Amino acid sequence: MMFTLRRFSKPLNVTLAALLLACTMPAWADNEAQFKQAMTAYEAGHYSQALRLLQPLAQQDDAKAQYNLGLLYENGWGVTQNYKKAVAWYQKAANQGIAEAQYNLGVMYEEGRGVQQDYQQAAAWYEKAANQGYVQAQNNLGVWYEAERDYEQAMFWYQKAANQGHARSQLNLGLLYYDGKGVAQDEQQAKAWWQKVLAQPDTPENAKAKKLARAFMKLEKEGSR
Repeated sequence: MMFTLRRFSKPLNVTLAALLLACTMPAWADNEAQFKQAMTAYEAGHYSQALRLLQPLAQQDDAKAQYNLGLLYENGWGVTQNYKKAVAWYQKAANQGIAEAQYNLGVMYEEGRGVQQDYQQAAAWYEKAANQGYVQAQNNLGVWYEAERDYEQAMFWYQKAANQGHARSQLNLGLLYYDGKGVAQDEQQAKAWWQKVLAQPDTPENAKAKKLARAFMKLEKEGSR
């Protein structure tokens, strides 16, 4: 039932806020329904329809719509590929705290797509996503720190991603243990992490890490003879 002013003695500003909320709820519900329609179209490969549904939501500052619109522009799905527009939409979503957008924006800066290549900016956006637990960003941040020869920080971020089951980070963590970078050299720990890689599911994204882990295990075994 709707509330009545006679039954509840509320300050005027609270009452007005409640009325405004009641008025905006249908619009919010409509936006959610439209976003779900867009995602259904997206998952079915109907990208032009998804684009049409996402654009007005993104213009209304819907962060999820902004992120997905960035994906469409980056990949040229349902629209002419445009990295600059992808970056612009990722930026809007990233500024609202969407970890996936922060990560993708980092990739765009790292690779110089739609924006001038800037490794510092890439690392900054990776860190924002990594601090939200986004595993790919944690791994990429580890790679960046390793390239900078800050092995302790590389170890820190690889460990976080490895603990979430990220195969590439487990491989990289094993290498740091094997080489004694950022940590005391420990071949047993290295092998333990490589074993975790080998225990990962046989998926396309794990294939390269598993192949390398097998090679490193073989080399380590031959070297210990």
